Amino acid sequence: MEPLSDAEIDARLPGLGPAWRREGDALIGDRECADFAAVIALVNAIAAAAEDADHHPDLLIHGYRRLRITLSTHSAGGITARDFALAAAIDAL
Repeated sequence: MEPLSDAEIDARLPGLGPAWRREGDALIGDRECADFAAVIALVNAIAAAAEDADHHPDLLIHGYRRLRITLSTHSAGGITARDFALAAAIDAL
């Protein structure tokens, strides 16, 4: 799978939820939950969606109730359609 061009990424990004942004070769989504248990529940839901998609994000829990989601197709060297598809699936959780 080929990485998307800058123009393709810019065109698709507004279609995602407002928590998503681009940083270099990755899509970044930040979430804040009510508490640590809610963050863990969200991580588990994202893990299930990622397994279904066979596409795995980097997940960083910080500040006990915050989660940073990083999507990038490492094998393609950048952002691909798979990253946008998983971001949309995460937004639907």
